[in-house]
Amino acid sequence: MNDVVYRSANAATTVEAQYRRVLDTWPVPKTERHVPTRYGSTFVLACGPESAPPVVLLHGSLANSSAWMLDVALWSTKFRLFAVDMIGEPGFSARVRPALAGNDHALWLDDVFEGLGLSRAAIVGTSLGGWLALDYASRRPKAVRALALICPAGIGRQKNLLLKVLPLLLLGSWGRRRIWELVFGPKPKTLPEAVQPLVALMDTVGRVVKPRVVSIPRLTDPQLGQLDMPILTIIGGRDVLLDSRDTRERLQRNAPHAEICFIDEGYHFLHDQTARVMEFLERSASS
Repeated sequence: MNDVVYRSANAATTVEAQYRRVLDTWPVPKTERHVPTRYGSTFVLACGPESAPPVVLLHGSLANSSAWMLDVALWSTKFRLFAVDMIGEPGFSARVRPALAGNDHALWLDDVFEGLGLSRAAIVGTSLGGWLALDYASRRPKAVRALALICPAGIGRQKNLLLKVLPLLLLGSWGRRRIWELVFGPKPKTLPEAVQPLVALMDTVGRVVKPRVVSIPRLTDPQLGQLDMPILTIIGGRDVLLDSRDTRERLQRNAPHAEICFIDEGYHFLHDQTARVMEFLERSASS
């Protein structure tokens, strides 16, 4: 059977082993669950006080819940966090990729929410996870208390990065490093020991996982206008995947209550946003 996520069975084994080693260094006490859904099992990692307001974390494409490793220590002090491995990505959830257009992913999140006993929660989403959050908020507005979006897909135009990276793919390790820099920004010459396993996992994922080569559906102007929950959107001016200026302009026009943080020199990956998101959650998701 053709695997929609990994290029080989060995690739899947390698990534899952690295992912497990990274999760073993999770900075706060956690529990792990496999929630059954109509699209297969979904892996969820929970941490923070059980009685605290719930926040669902949705990572981006070519990623898994390890993406939140540097954020959860702060966020879990006041919130019950549920980091969800998206189906069809290199985590521990089902390796299926239903179409992004339509309501498949909303139905999947319905099952995840029900399995976790959630009727309403704030959502933090990045990149494709930002699109997931927006799509769900549009279809299930009563279930979403607040939205914190980091470089979200689903609003601004999607850029054609493939035209830039195809020549680089022919240049071996230098080309792969240059692609990394286009998306994430310059790589530090030295990395703290604590984050080296996470970066190694990301490097492996980039080499052995099949990317989603699809157009991500964008919310219409009326759909954006109907989002009345608190919204924080953090975007980078040097994003090579998404048109951040288009994101900003569409939000300003259709959802003027949304808070927008535009970082001119920011790439698609924006680090050091933990405190900014925490402040928003404390104002918008604590009650």
